[in-house]
Amino acid sequence: MTGPNLIKPILPILFLLSFLLTSCGIFQPSDARKVSPNVDERVQQAIEEGRGFSLGKAMGKGSTNFEFASSNELWRASLEVLDFLPLANVDYSGGIIITEWYSEGTSNDEAIKITVRFLSNEIRADGLSVIIHKRICNKFQQCTTAKIKSTLEEEVKLAILKTATLLEKGKYEKNREEYIKKHGNN
Repeated sequence: MTGPNLIKPILPILFLLSFLLTSCGIFQPSDARKVSPNVDERVQQAIEEGRGFSLGKAMGKGSTNFEFASSNELWRASLEVLDFLPLANVDYSGGIIITEWYSEGTSNDEAIKITVRFLSNEIRADGLSVIIHKRICNKFQQCTTAKIKSTLEEEVKLAILKTATLLEKGKYEKNREEYIKKHGNN
């Protein structure tokens, strides 16, 4: 089949397909007077009515609640505490921050690298892990690297937790009036 002979069998198929798609409810025109122009209200209404499509639901998985780094006090506090160090790897979705090798300038043959792993979004002592690596190089630039246990780990962890607590408290104080309006004074 070529040319006009090919079009003849395709036209009825296209007509049937368009009829089926419009009649089964996939295409439903809406009345602009009944639909809110505010996208947030439309999204909220669709969620309440159980409408919408998600690949997670289609594959049998639950829905995912995405959080952003700017709303996570523990993450923001870690970046604030480590802001004096150059960062090698920062991955919010993976929950890890790794600094570059850092030397205070007192000794050219020693450097440290700090790794912060997030185990929870909650501000608590077991919600993050701080790991310190130390690199020692000799005069021939042959280096050895080892994971070390030092008080610096606990100091960094404590500084992050304190900063995160202050950030969270600041957020509460900032939104306190809105919270009271919405939930009452209880």
